[in-house]
Amino acid sequence: MTTQQSRVWFITGCSTGFGRALTEAVLERDEIVVATARQPDKLNDLVLQYGVGQSPAEGTRILALPLDVTKSSDIQTAVSQAIATFGRIDVLVNNAGYGVFGAVEEVSDADVRRQFETNVYGALNVTRAVLPHLRRQRSGHILNISSSGGFIGFAGAGIYCASKFALEGWSEALAKEVASLGIHVTIIEPGAFRTAFNGTFVSPNQSIDDYATTSGQMLQWLQQMNGQQPGDPHKAAIAMIQAVNHPNPPLRLVLGADTLDAVYAKLEAVATDLADWKNISINTAFDGVAVSAIGG
Repeated sequence: MTTQQSRVWFITGCSTGFGRALTEAVLERDEIVVATARQPDKLNDLVLQYGVGQSPAEGTRILALPLDVTKSSDIQTAVSQAIATFGRIDVLVNNAGYGVFGAVEEVSDADVRRQFETNVYGALNVTRAVLPHLRRQRSGHILNISSSGGFIGFAGAGIYCASKFALEGWSEALAKEVASLGIHVTIIEPGAFRTAFNGTFVSPNQSIDDYATTSGQMLQWLQQMNGQQPGDPHKAAIAMIQAVNHPNPPLRLVLGADTLDAVYAKLEAVATDLADWKNISINTAFDGVAVSAIGG
């Protein structure tokens, strides 16, 4: 990887939330950002502040580009422009995404597909477009913005969680595939942060009364927490930069005490199930076939 001053970050979904906070934090550290968004004009203030004439080397430290991650042509154009302008990409941040909420039975087929097109296929296709350049460099770091819902399934968030579980699945596999090539992968799992997320989620057109006390309560909580979330997006951005700067970055970086508590609770629940059902789990082999399980 290049020196910290000349690192090139390629970030999706930069107009608001974590993408905007991370773009600002990286620019404040004299690094370079290819800031992409469906509406790149929302980044005009940053372009004016950090644009032409601000960098001693390339003449600019921010390149704002249009990018809808569900469009392959947008992805290829944006990645090509980034390489043509700066010659490399050092850090890819797949941040673009949104949430579909409601009971699994309530969410329409169309909303399920749109959720996966953005949160799963969008991030996957951007990553696959950038990987040849990272392999050529034999260096790089990929940050995939997941969620507490990428590790824990919550009532009322089944489709959103499914998309983030899928993101984490291929991210974990990718980390093993590219480790020998000098490329790191880190999954970011934020909890409740004060972004626009709670005010922009998609909910079902029609609700089912039987889910009022489960998924219905999740929707109420999201609305009530909007603007009251404890997490500071700027501090989240600093934490991500710290992970990228670390010589041994984590596969998963949990952000927020709320998520940390929830992850610990799930790990304890999984450990309990494993212990309680261990004998049934291991007694499924053909007779006489050697089996092994931790603890004998």
